[in-house]
Amino acid sequence: ADMFANEEGGPEPDWVITEREQFSDFRDLNKDGKMDKEEIQHWILPQDYDHALAEARHLVHESDVDKDQKLTKEEVLDNWNMFVGSQATNYGEDLTRNHDEL
Repeated sequence: ADMFANEEGGPEPDWVITEREQFSDFRDLNKDGKMDKEEIQHWILPQDYDHALAEARHLVHESDVDKDQKLTKEEVLDNWNMFVGSQATNYGEDLTRNHDEL
């Protein structure tokens, strides 16, 4: 109700319909209409999701201009703001160290 209150009885926006489907299909695992502690934990920290790998893939995808799956020093420097804002680089701290691969 904080994000959408259907006070006029009109149709729900598409995003509300999508969120309802996500809840019923993926979040409410025991189908009791609410999320318990285990369901919230599974949602926030899924066991089958590698956060570091996902962030690394995101950085390469966004920075790899020539799409060769390798980052050049220029590609990293051209996107420095993304790298220094990333947890994968320890918020830029790791970029200040000498690296043979760069």
